[in-house]
Amino acid sequence: MNNEYDNQRFFEEYAKMPRSREGLDAAGEWHQLKPLFPRTEGKTVLDLGCGYGWHCKFAAEQGAAQVLGIDVSRKMIEEAEKRNTDASVLYRVCGIEEYEYPENTWDCVISNLALHYIENIEQIFQKVHGTLTQGGTFLFNIEHPVFTAGVGQDWIYTEAGEPCCWPVDHYFIPGERKTHFLGCDVVKQHHTLTQILMGLLNHGFVLEAVEEAVPPLEMMGIPGMKDELRRPMMLLVKARKSSAQLF
Repeated sequence: MNNEYDNQRFFEEYAKMPRSREGLDAAGEWHQLKPLFPRTEGKTVLDLGCGYGWHCKFAAEQGAAQVLGIDVSRKMIEEAEKRNTDASVLYRVCGIEEYEYPENTWDCVISNLALHYIENIEQIFQKVHGTLTQGGTFLFNIEHPVFTAGVGQDWIYTEAGEPCCWPVDHYFIPGERKTHFLGCDVVKQHHTLTQILMGLLNHGFVLEAVEEAVPPLEMMGIPGMKDELRRPMMLLVKARKSSAQLF
């Protein structure tokens, strides 16, 4: 996973975002992601790419017995340890691809806006399946394939500077996408919808929910938010480790 988040300029800009300052309630997708969260009371929870630790804290507040948040960014982990501490929560500087994924350990694995930095996403699906307990939940939010396939991940603008349309190109060619985000050059990975959903099914998961994020009505007054209804930006997926044998 690329580590733009330890770039000081990028980190400073990230800290200004509403979801960084105000937490989950300021995230446009939270009203959809929250109902998908499994019951975590007495459960073990692993957060892949935990960032500031908002979801770790939420899991702990719901009664989780043990929560581990990992992130490749030392700056993110340091911020998480300042903002979202709890007796049941531990943080660790570790990449999603580097984590050891011990067998049958976690009741729930969550990941929010991190998996689109992973090149071999199916390998992560396989590892998550192995580390989950039987019937365990994998809940993640990833940038939507229509968004990652966007040319430069930006609109085409009119002469007046208004967003005209969202260009999509090379959709069926997965791999590296370079974009400019928060004043920095950022590298992400594009995965098709087939890769994401069939990747889960092929590695023993049962799909329980697939939702495209739509901002809530109360956020429509925020500049640019209405444009989020013109193309999907995020894909929310809830899957369960099946007890059925794969043939």
